[in-house]
Amino acid sequence: MGHVTIITGHYGCGKTNLAVNLAVAAAKAGRKVFAVDLDIVNPYFRTADFGGVFVQYGIELVASMYANSNLDIPAISFDLERIAREDADVMIDVGGDDDGALALGRYKEAFETLDVAYEMLYVINQRRLLTEKPAEALALLREIEQNSRLKATGIVNNTNLGAETQIVTILESLPYALEIARIANLPLLYSTVPAFLADKQEEIPAKTMPVEIYVKPIWE
Repeated sequence: MGHVTIITGHYGCGKTNLAVNLAVAAAKAGRKVFAVDLDIVNPYFRTADFGGVFVQYGIELVASMYANSNLDIPAISFDLERIAREDADVMIDVGGDDDGALALGRYKEAFETLDVAYEMLYVINQRRLLTEKPAEALALLREIEQNSRLKATGIVNNTNLGAETQIVTILESLPYALEIARIANLPLLYSTVPAFLADKQEEIPAKTMPVEIYVKPIWE
């Protein structure tokens, strides 16, 4: 039976970069991996942009037929039943905010009928507008849950400033992340640390996960 990891959060919080990292990590561990691009809202920085990385690690990409084209048409379907029958890890990158979660909601009955084990990660980034305060982030989480008809199972602190991220950036975000976890009654699973800071992650008094930066500004 497959295991599904759903990645949700605010626009620009870093969902896609986390989804790619989780898929690559699972593949490196010898798992069969599917990467599902459900980001049918934002045509930029979507999982389908990283097909080359997935080919390198033998990851099967599932995306809209219109992904990576000049057509932004919200159409996608994947065979959850086939995936669930396999011993595989499935990473689902969901479109930003509550609107993107609507696409996920269509699979709620399938999750229940097939008894698929899943976790739904809510990715937070204190340095993004509209989710700078815990109450704002919680309100968005509840909207995502309502539209997807699925409940989040954990919080991932992905606070960063891109290439300008420093250890202090992550340290300063910990009270914010812990407060969101508290008021949401969910575990704070870990804080991500850019790979270029991995040698300093021991300075963070919380569980961390080093991440490669696959999603970069279009000017880089």
